[in-house]
Amino acid sequence: MTMDSAPARHTGQGGTGPGSSAFAPAPAAARRSATAIHPPRGPRVDRVRSAVRPQRVRRRSRVLPLLAADALAAVLTATTLPGPALPAPVAAPAVAVLPALLVALHAQAGLYRPRLAPSALFELPALAGRSAVLWCAAAAVAAAFDPARAMGWSALLTAVCLQTVLVCAGRGVANQLHRRAAVRRPASALVVGPGAGASAVAAALHGRPEFGLRPVGLADTGAPADGDTGALPLLSTHEDIRRAVIQNSVRHAVFTRPPEADERTASLVRLFHDHGCRLWLADPAGTAKVTGMRLAHPADQLWGYAVQPLLPRPARPLERWAKRAIDSALALVALLAAAPVMLLCAAAVRLWDGPGVIFRQERVGLYGRPFTLLKFRTLRADAHESATRWTVAGDCRMSRVGSFLRKSSLDELPQLWNVVRGDMSLVGPRPERPFFVAKFSTVHPGYEARHRMPVGITGLAQINGLRGDTSIEDRARFDNHYIDTWSLWQDLWILARTAASFFRFRLGGS
Repeated sequence: MTMDSAPARHTGQGGTGPGSSAFAPAPAAARRSATAIHPPRGPRVDRVRSAVRPQRVRRRSRVLPLLAADALAAVLTATTLPGPALPAPVAAPAVAVLPALLVALHAQAGLYRPRLAPSALFELPALAGRSAVLWCAAAAVAAAFDPARAMGWSALLTAVCLQTVLVCAGRGVANQLHRRAAVRRPASALVVGPGAGASAVAAALHGRPEFGLRPVGLADTGAPADGDTGALPLLSTHEDIRRAVIQNSVRHAVFTRPPEADERTASLVRLFHDHGCRLWLADPAGTAKVTGMRLAHPADQLWGYAVQPLLPRPARPLERWAKRAIDSALALVALLAAAPVMLLCAAAVRLWDGPGVIFRQERVGLYGRPFTLLKFRTLRADAHESATRWTVAGDCRMSRVGSFLRKSSLDELPQLWNVVRGDMSLVGPRPERPFFVAKFSTVHPGYEARHRMPVGITGLAQINGLRGDTSIEDRARFDNHYIDTWSLWQDLWILARTAASFFRFRLGGS
């Protein structure tokens, strides 16, 4: 296990407090937001819920027809193949199993993820490939049951082609219905970005209703634009944007440059996420490169502009659930195995430094949510650990027992209970105190993006020696790289590296 990071070699001015705005006030001529923002229609809680629920309904309205089209294509293919393509013992189960397998293959390929311009013909290679995999597997199972009646090459090719045509046709119908529904009931959207690029994207959305997004405002994150923004209000402060999201039931936010391009743009990711908005990146210049957010569907477009859905939460929900299950199981086993050691540590702290064995401190976790982190106390009983002061190795307030626990990282063993409770993961970016999160987020672009993943006891930055007197910027870069390339195997590799160095004494502080 590793220790918290210290702020040494940190450059820049002091950060803003949690309640401070990340936007500078705009000139009076640019502050026209009130003219196009609808008045509230009920209590604040109801307005927030109204902004979240339609997003979920709209997503289901597109995904369910696609699921139905894929399942129906698999059933029709299995039941209409010419001749006895499948042996009798296999044919009946295949009708029930093949649709589920096809849906799983399409989900793995991301064919149910959001699109602004969905096209079944553009997805044809992926659809054909998954159909081939499905029916090759079905043919292998049929041959195992009855080798004498195994599917021939002609029957196999017919099944693949027939299913591909049916899936493509069904998805085409579903996409057409989705486009018509989007024209009739467009979703409110904010365009986020500076200058003429944001105005151009807003104009494209306004002029092309088939994309299903109705721009209701421009969130200017740069200098006030000189050009005309039309009838759309120009929102320049964090509070204006929050009010516009609530009062207009905004369900989409279209960024015109990567959210981590500057701290003002990055600060909006949390706001939009908390209100159930889907995030997109439209690139008017064609040169944006996102490094802090997971990307999907590189071929999607918005009236010629390259567009990507920005997914603050890492994709692959099945693997995320597996990560949570592995975390809980390993943390419980580790708690049982480490119980004698923890008992000795608690006794040493109690006998040497007095009462108060467990130290509790507020830290920032997933999506900026605070939680209470548990550690063995390492400072003397009469010492106070401030939320705005770092404790490093050699601190005169630290006892010999506390120094030993810090250097060996044994003081972090109680965090296994944080993992069991779901506050933390075994592997992830190290959690920090709210004061320093606010400070580092204003100085280091991409620092706030670390909270897209559950915080962890150890991480990629820690096994590379980034603890103690090391760069905050380097740690943020390693943490974001871990999130962008996350896999279960990488978690196991980091845990193995951490276990190998767990009992080595470290010179760095926490």
